[in-house]
Amino acid sequence: MSKLQTSSGLKYKNQQGVVAIKDGVKKSLDSLPIPSQPKPKWLKVSIPSGENYHELLQNVRTHDLNTVCEESKCPNLAECWSHKTATLMVLGNVCTRACKFCAVDTGNPHSWLDPMEPYKTAQSVAFMKLQYVVLTSVDRDDLKDGGANHIANCVRQIKMRNPDVVVEVLSPDFAGSKDSLDVLLASGLDVFSQNIETVDRLTYFVRDPRAGYRQTLNMLEHSSKKNMITKSSISSSHEIPCCYETVCYPRRISSV
Repeated sequence: MSKLQTSSGLKYKNQQGVVAIKDGVKKSLDSLPIPSQPKPKWLKVSIPSGENYHELLQNVRTHDLNTVCEESKCPNLAECWSHKTATLMVLGNVCTRACKFCAVDTGNPHSWLDPMEPYKTAQSVAFMKLQYVVLTSVDRDDLKDGGANHIANCVRQIKMRNPDVVVEVLSPDFAGSKDSLDVLLASGLDVFSQNIETVDRLTYFVRDPRAGYRQTLNMLEHSSKKNMITKSSISSSHEIPCCYETVCYPRRISSV
């Protein structure tokens, strides 16, 4: 019997006449099949469905918006969207960096921006009737200010249309520019957030070389000194960073 026709664990003879066992493990006649155990409910992910999900999907498509839920391939998308909750991602869907834990596309947008994105983002927040909205974004090293003015415009448009909504910005690091950070902090946002992602000794291996452990700490410290509620997090997965992992450190940078 040829190798291609042989089942795993059975003997076969190759073209040179050598007898071998397929896949290297011989089947035992005495071995009993291991009974399968039922999977826990929390391990199973629901198929995206339902009225809320489809309404939110249509809204995102109609306004040509990006969500970190889709771009990062978040496994919680079905659950969140069924409750009309999504994390909006501004500055486009192409990041100039290539961190190893992230699934967002990498490239050079050549300074392209959607001038209508702040307005469309505010419209979507109103549609979702949110009380708390998280804006995140790609890194845009191709822009002189790292995209700070554009994100600030998004915050202002949201506040203009939805004055009672609390806005958190999960921000890029603007290449360490505190001037760019000040533009964002003056926009009227309520919470500034920037993920440090991992411990210092693993930063070089996990994050893009243009990021940095100390650079992120400096940005968080600057925000904290401006009396802004400041947050950070470490990703528990090297595959899919999730908004659920964010931990709050109000005005206490030393806790990060």
